[in-house]
Amino acid sequence: MIVPLTEGDMIPDFKTIDEKGITYSSASLKGQMTLFYFYPRDNTPGCTLQACDLRDTYQQFRQIPVLILGLSGCSISSHQKFSTKYSLPYPLLLDEDNKIAKLFGVWGEKKFMGKKFDGIHRTTFLISQTGVILKIFTKVKPKTHAQMLLEEVKRHNP
Repeated sequence: MIVPLTEGDMIPDFKTIDEKGITYSSASLKGQMTLFYFYPRDNTPGCTLQACDLRDTYQQFRQIPVLILGLSGCSISSHQKFSTKYSLPYPLLLDEDNKIAKLFGVWGEKKFMGKKFDGIHRTTFLISQTGVILKIFTKVKPKTHAQMLLEEVKRHNP
């Protein structure tokens, strides 16, 4: 059984690459506040809304400064196309085997149009410079997510 992380936990150890082949790990996040957002799939309506909303507020996050990282189980090719198509200014990390989603406790049963299946639950983690989870956002609404995140980040970084 996958146990979700809670606020105050240290992020689990992980290592992966982004759509450009750059390596990211739990250790590489230290020293900067990070928004680590898990989303189900590239090029789906909700995920596109969320990605573009974060794109449109990206400069506000960078001024704080906050690193934004997206993560889904899609392939490197899919991430490259998604990032290029929507001019996403932040990295999209790979998790094709869903190991990272499972480590963070965001992988599990979902329901869509009467069908049950396993997948990534749309969840965002606000992570401190030391790797501690400051806030977890579940039940994310893609259209209003970025503004809510900005307010929370400013609360932790006045």
